[in-house]
Amino acid sequence: MDAFYASVELLRYPQLQGLPVVIGGARRNPSAQAPQALDDFARLRDYAGRGVITTATYPARALGVHSGMGLMKAAALAPAAILLPMDFDAYRHHSRQFKAAVARIAPVLEDRGIDEIYLDLTDVPGAQDAVGEDPLGGVRALAQRIKAAVREATGLGCSIGVTPNKLLSKISSDLDKPDGLTVLMHEDVPSRIWPLPVSRINGIGPKATERLAAMGIHTIGELAATPAHELASAFGSHYGSWLHEAAHGRDDRPVVTWREPKSISRETTFERDLHPRDDRTQLTPILTRLCEQLASDLARKNYAGRTVGIKLRYDDFKIVTRSQTLPQPTRDAATIRLWAGRCLKTVPLNQRLRLLGVKMESLVPGDGQPNVAEPAAPYSLPLFDER
Repeated sequence: MDAFYASVELLRYPQLQGLPVVIGGARRNPSAQAPQALDDFARLRDYAGRGVITTATYPARALGVHSGMGLMKAAALAPAAILLPMDFDAYRHHSRQFKAAVARIAPVLEDRGIDEIYLDLTDVPGAQDAVGEDPLGGVRALAQRIKAAVREATGLGCSIGVTPNKLLSKISSDLDKPDGLTVLMHEDVPSRIWPLPVSRINGIGPKATERLAAMGIHTIGELAATPAHELASAFGSHYGSWLHEAAHGRDDRPVVTWREPKSISRETTFERDLHPRDDRTQLTPILTRLCEQLASDLARKNYAGRTVGIKLRYDDFKIVTRSQTLPQPTRDAATIRLWAGRCLKTVPLNQRLRLLGVKMESLVPGDGQPNVAEPAAPYSLPLFDER
């Protein structure tokens, strides 16, 4: 999906079409009055805090701002950009709509998150047809049909890459954004893929990009020209072999229509650093809310879990995690809250916090077994003991 969160917001505020808009910071308050005139919208220059950009419209991206960038830094680049809060209920609603529309045409679908899917078009009627002198005309027409279905269902645009495998499709879906359609075969890899920077391959992150640059490798073509044994020597046999295969556009992963989740988590970054003791009255309800949200996520996905974990990021950016295993699986919010509190008793609480998170692992389908040995009302327990 193209700039998904921002595009959903533009459905709500069509008067912002064509303007630099940034989504991030706080969550939307459903009871707040919606702004109407342009002067009623918050501007990036007025933001104060440590929030980050979730996404931005393409006019905002042209000014140098991007997802993951701190809002204060973005304000220096695009001070007049409009800042909107996040509304995940709306994003999830439109996500379900676009996936349902696509599945009616191409049912072999792998869900890769709120705004991205993989499809296997092999057995979809018409995909293998030639149209006129174009041997790939059938698949182009099918992709256009999918794009039209998404537009009709949601009012939103999407970009599609049609290729022989998932790795190339991921790259190709970004080549002609927004509203793009790229059809690419293996013989097109040297001309279309090799000139791109290595970072365009999903799985080559900033650290690997930096190490490759130190070897004089900047483009995918340069990576493809590097002998496999040199990559294995520098990165290890497994990752080195994968780098070599990926650079040549080779990927044999199937489209997976169902994948068991390994964990489900909720976390929040604070607008200001909070101290475990001085700000206990603020931290306690935050932890409780996170546990309730986690329990709701587990119920919605029909899972229970046996291992509760917490995550803290201190004001010096150091991250600490702790976990404890329950006697029985659960998705009960009160039980999760109790065990998260027990995890917190095992971590240092002598400096301010930037982030707090809670996670459930060791997942099993269903609602688990009630833990009758636990107190009925653990919410009354303090978040932190005096140390």
